[in-house]
Amino acid sequence: MGFRCGIVGLPNVGKSTLFNALTETQAAQAANYPFCTIEPNVGQVGVPDPRLDKLAEIAGSQKIIPTQLSFVDIAGLVRGASKGEGLGNQFLGNIREVDAIIHVLRCFENDDIQHVDNKVDPIADAETVETELLLSDLESLEKRVPAAQKRATGGDKESKIAASVLGQALELLREGKPARLTEPRDEEEARVFRQAQLLTAKPVLYVCNVEEEAAAEGNEFSKRVFEKAAAENATAVIVSAAIEAELGGMEADERLMFLEEMGLHEAGLAQIIRAGYELLDLLTFFTVGPKEARAWTVHKGAKAPDAAGEIHTDMQRGFIRAETIAYEDFVALGGESGAKEGGKLRQEGKDYVVRDGDVMHFKFNV
Repeated sequence: MGFRCGIVGLPNVGKSTLFNALTETQAAQAANYPFCTIEPNVGQVGVPDPRLDKLAEIAGSQKIIPTQLSFVDIAGLVRGASKGEGLGNQFLGNIREVDAIIHVLRCFENDDIQHVDNKVDPIADAETVETELLLSDLESLEKRVPAAQKRATGGDKESKIAASVLGQALELLREGKPARLTEPRDEEEARVFRQAQLLTAKPVLYVCNVEEEAAAEGNEFSKRVFEKAAAENATAVIVSAAIEAELGGMEADERLMFLEEMGLHEAGLAQIIRAGYELLDLLTFFTVGPKEARAWTVHKGAKAPDAAGEIHTDMQRGFIRAETIAYEDFVALGGESGAKEGGKLRQEGKDYVVRDGDVMHFKFNV
């Protein structure tokens, strides 16, 4: 399945530099002027997972295929986007198509790189973008909620649900708060809320783009961003786009040495992926054999037939059962044969809820 994360922010905060570094490409033109990214660039990257390498080693797999993550580099936003200013309509449309928002904030001083407001203030930058998203949602709900309320008086069940949950979102927006703070009362309200596709309902990851020297511990700018994220049910990480750009051209051993020298335990990509998984409630399961070891992604709570469907719709439609081994058991017992002999290979039916790290083999009949 994978998921799409839209990289957004004001012009010249490091969006395209980060995109290039994360995807190890030069697909986006990282230039020092607004709108250097006009059409959203999309980069596919494999999700690094050391468990997959270990499984392949044990099974003697010829190929290793990680699950995929898509990064979408979206054009820089200006004030008035909600009214169509600059590339506003295109910007908002591109955000609507992604699963999560990676909001890059400039948390470094550099006189050689201009800022649209001629000052470094990541909180003000975040609020500029958020205000445009909020205004767009507000305009939408101020039309939809009264209409739903009117239909609800006639006894329409769906309209009653919409009036309740979207009415709650509208009140939050009027208070200047994002719609993601809405609390649906049940699954029906949650479904209607998801279908509304509100921009401020999307999960947000704030990426504090700091100078190289602050990559390990952050700085005063990033500290303020973390406080903001904690207050609004969002997540934040510290990344130096400059460091990520340097890592892109290095071999694995060189990367490890360089990261150690910088006082870092891992690259920014790993941080962003882990935070993205947490934001979207995702987990990974594996299929392993002599030809390939492969990672797959599903949402937490997915059942065995849903996981089978990630591989092929026929497998979901004709699902019989899933032979399942926990990752720890697969490793400890030396693979599928050892797990089977040790009684750790389980036969799971259609109601089985997939767990992170499950090694699965599906039986199906079409």
